[in-house]
Amino acid sequence: NDEGEEGVVSLETMLRGTCDKKRLLDLVENFVLFADTQGGTQKLLAKNHQFLGVNSAVAAVGNIRENQGRLGVFWHTQGSGKSYSMVFFAQKVLRSLPGNWTFLIVTDRQELDGQIYKNFAGCGVVTEEEKRIHARSGEHLRELLQEDHRYVFTLIQKFRTDKGAAYPLLSERSDIIVITDEAHRSQYDIFALNMRNALPNAAFIGFTGTPLMAGEELTRKVFGDYVSIYNFRQSVDDGATVPLFYENRIPELQLTNENLNEEMEALLEEAELDEAQERRLEREFAREYHLITRDERLERVAQDVVSHFLGRGQMGKGMFIAIDKLTAVRMFEKVRAYWQREILHLEDELSVAPVETHCNASLPTNASLRNVTIREKLEFMRKADMAVVVSQSQNELELFREKGIDFKPHRLRMIREDLEKKFKNPDDPFCLVFVCAMWITGFDVPSCNTIYLDKPMKNHTLMQTIARANRVFRDKVNGVIVDYVGVFRNLQKALAVYGTGSGGGAGEGECPVQAKAFLVAKLREKIAETEEFCRLRGSDLHVIQAASGFDLVKLLDDAVEGILVSVESKRTFLALAALVNRLFKAILPDPAAGEFGSLRKLITVIAEKICSLDPEVDISEVMAKVETLLDDSVAAEAYVIANADKPVWERQHDLSKIDFEALRKRFEGGRKRTEIERLRAALELKVRELATLNRTRLDYLERFQRLIAAYNSGAYNVEAMFAELMRFAEALNAEERRHMTENLTEEELALFDLLTKPEMELTVQDRDQVKQGAKTLLERLKQEKLVIDWRKREQTRAAVRQMIEMALDEFLPRTYIKEIYEQKCERVYQHVYDAYAGQGRSVYGQQFNKSCQEV
Repeated sequence: NDEGEEGVVSLETMLRGTCDKKRLLDLVENFVLFADTQGGTQKLLAKNHQFLGVNSAVAAVGNIRENQGRLGVFWHTQGSGKSYSMVFFAQKVLRSLPGNWTFLIVTDRQELDGQIYKNFAGCGVVTEEEKRIHARSGEHLRELLQEDHRYVFTLIQKFRTDKGAAYPLLSERSDIIVITDEAHRSQYDIFALNMRNALPNAAFIGFTGTPLMAGEELTRKVFGDYVSIYNFRQSVDDGATVPLFYENRIPELQLTNENLNEEMEALLEEAELDEAQERRLEREFAREYHLITRDERLERVAQDVVSHFLGRGQMGKGMFIAIDKLTAVRMFEKVRAYWQREILHLEDELSVAPVETHCNASLPTNASLRNVTIREKLEFMRKADMAVVVSQSQNELELFREKGIDFKPHRLRMIREDLEKKFKNPDDPFCLVFVCAMWITGFDVPSCNTIYLDKPMKNHTLMQTIARANRVFRDKVNGVIVDYVGVFRNLQKALAVYGTGSGGGAGEGECPVQAKAFLVAKLREKIAETEEFCRLRGSDLHVIQAASGFDLVKLLDDAVEGILVSVESKRTFLALAALVNRLFKAILPDPAAGEFGSLRKLITVIAEKICSLDPEVDISEVMAKVETLLDDSVAAEAYVIANADKPVWERQHDLSKIDFEALRKRFEGGRKRTEIERLRAALELKVRELATLNRTRLDYLERFQRLIAAYNSGAYNVEAMFAELMRFAEALNAEERRHMTENLTEEELALFDLLTKPEMELTVQDRDQVKQGAKTLLERLKQEKLVIDWRKREQTRAAVRQMIEMALDEFLPRTYIKEIYEQKCERVYQHVYDAYAGQGRSVYGQQFNKSCQEV
């Protein structure tokens, strides 16, 4: 919380914390943004760390006299929403504190400058054109600060002066707040005092993704100590970012950090080397530079990049960081060559692959599964795109030509294509980029999960670079940093000298990246935990692993039965299996994965057999994986599933076709908990489908949920629960067929039920009148009013509502008094709004009865 106390993570904490009246109003008023993104407009709500951090910063503005304008350093680790925190902060100050505030947003790089403006403009906070509020010079900055602008953007370089010269006064206003991004980088050390001299009465706050380090006293002098800290570990624990793990894959051609002197590292700390700096790098550090860029070494690295990139368990995007532009292009060419070589190798392997036959043709064999894997890999590799992205410089074509490289195609591609947009699009085949400085800071690509580091780095630049892989994305488990130059000695050194200040700092265990060996140890621990979990429920995974044929079939079924002893037991096992699977994928392509492969496969098969009891799962896929555990000599008839060869949408389940007597006999003679789980899953799918089609059936859903809750609490034993489920299935079966009894379609019945439930006292004639009216209303709506996207426009929504009101007024009997009539109008409109998208699209036009197996 805002007092630094560690709280209890629970629903109660969330509700009590969020729903406090003052805090809830604060969240709604000051911590909600609507941002224009590639996917459309998104509603953004601040996370807890942003809420607490921004409020601390706003409180510092309220104490601006006491802190003498030093509002503090806002350290929230990379990927935790720092840019949006700037917007929240500025907007809350404008709304809640008196004054004619102007915010001067300062960055040190052109691309960051444009990106921050886009963030503010994309949220609708800045409405002026960029050229009107972006300082072109020191003189222009002075003009902007004298005018009435809420936001002004500038580069730190505007505060440059000739050596020894004092920077002129820009403004004496006391209602200017200077917001700097990455306030402790070297450029700020040079220009920070110039900012203070130019704006003597302004307040300063620094936003950063990396902590202050010892020796950065000038930063503290301008900005003060930490006003808010949200470090690496907190971010991972909260799920705001994913953990990072590194692999040391330094080539056998030894390259140790002792060969890279401090001066070279300091030069490389400048993210964008200009032409003169690149020549100096090559000239003054010839020995070190030669060690990194020698052709034999780059060949080894390129070969390893292809092997690693294709062997990962998580196929996200990757970035290769080279020492300079020339090496980035050379690595692109070498990686592409090994990539094509691997394609040829796979094509050859596929052409000579044996064709296996099997007694059960509906299930794939090991060989055919292997062929499918090769084809999928080939398809990915053929579509995959990679490119070089480096900054432009004078005479670059000539300089590259001197080195024997035609750079023109690369530059033309960077000009003609929006490579940034393509790389940020997770579905675009552009999956591997080669850079040396661009895109390594302030560049968010959530789908990127692998960074290949072949450039000496240290301090903030190193930590900014590795954070490109820590963004949360879909099922991404972690980010991987592959180290080819041994840079993590520098990271440990940087972490060792973190400053603490009065606001605290980084402590033990706050390293943002851990060795991959940690993941291997974690996987070993979780597999052992899963083994013990199964042993306590009567199954020895090693015994199952050693079994084959029908013995294996029986042991797998026994394991499933033992795990299904309770809902909690089932959930625990599935959670363990999912974690084992994620950890296994995360360590790939580490050789240590071989130690866990067979046990991981067995755990996965058991988990998928449990999941296969759910009718929504494609059983044939599950059984194909079980099949790989069997000896090829054993016939697979035991695994034949009725209709397993049919497409999912054709394998629908009709409760009326269940042979309940046969089901009872199978229950009595088989694995009872497994049969209950199968029946429960089928009924849950069906009751949810029926409730979706007709909201008056929610009482069936509630009845089913109460039944399951009673079983989980121990109110029913296995036999009693089976009997209750059978009775419920029969009632649900009757409800599913009721529309035929009423001589209505399913969607007509939904309207009829809305109009007649709760039960109305109606005569037979009145009931027939309501039934005919429901048919007529539905037909009119579909023909005249339910046009495409009708729900998005106020005029079309009003037309639908009006037709409903007029129709109900016309055909409802006099029994429906005014109050009931109004209730029915509202319920029918809400049902139509929820169920019909327009132009023939509705919940009734979709297949809800998905993939239920024969129970």
